Amino acid sequence: MKLALVQLVSTASVEANLARTRALLEQAAQQGVELAVLPEYFCLLGHGDEAKLRIRETPGQGPIQDFLSRTARELGLWIVGGTLPIDAGAAVDEDRRAYNSTRVYSPQGDCVAQYDKIHLFRYDNGRESYDEARTLRPGRQPVVFDLLARDGQTWRVGLSVCYDLRFPELYRAHAQAGAQLLLVPSAFTHTTGQAHWEPLLRARAIENLAYVAAAAQGGRHENGRRTWGHSMVVDPWGRVVGVHPEGEGLVLAELDAGLLRQCRQQLPALEHRVL
Repeated sequence: MKLALVQLVSTASVEANLARTRALLEQAAQQGVELAVLPEYFCLLGHGDEAKLRIRETPGQGPIQDFLSRTARELGLWIVGGTLPIDAGAAVDEDRRAYNSTRVYSPQGDCVAQYDKIHLFRYDNGRESYDEARTLRPGRQPVVFDLLARDGQTWRVGLSVCYDLRFPELYRAHAQAGAQLLLVPSAFTHTTGQAHWEPLLRARAIENLAYVAAAAQGGRHENGRRTWGHSMVVDPWGRVVGVHPEGEGLVLAELDAGLLRQCRQQLPALEHRVL
């Protein structure tokens, strides 16, 4: 199965971000891609934490979800919609924080899965400060879905987002559920990405004998934030098979079910797990 990671440098304009996303997805479709993965906050990297709350949508309703559904259908793609803010509902959370949600669309335009980011990023080194819990509500459940490729192969896909990457127990839960492909839409900061991005991605692939595909934001954003980029595909043996360092672009990779089976047969570490 051919996969594309879409790397963006999203702005404070939803309309501009969707236009750039559509252009890159069209390029991917023209190259025979079946599954396209967008980065975290593909739709908006705005000025201040409150900006994301102003564009939050109700599940199944809203222009960003309509865009994802329509584009998946028109281009015949599976689209993993990075993340967008989804309303948690007043009955759930009176302070109206949103979920940071990944929604997955089939080539028919149907939403087949939603994952709400579980681990919320907090970081302060005296120069940069982030605290997602101010505006976001954490999810609670790991989510996997099944993707039937054009060649008849069914891939079980585990969903995660950005900061989740630092919590290996989530990915082990995916592996125990049979996941063969682990997706990580992200907007890693330049500081933390430079230090930890590639080692973490390769570790998650190696320890779970799975493909890992991480679509990232990558560059200097108009709000002053700088993201690390380096959208990356790692194979089940921990080898980097595709990367895009910085700026907009695509990472294309072929996922080989035979290689995955071979790695798991030769080194059956998943069967040897004790704890």
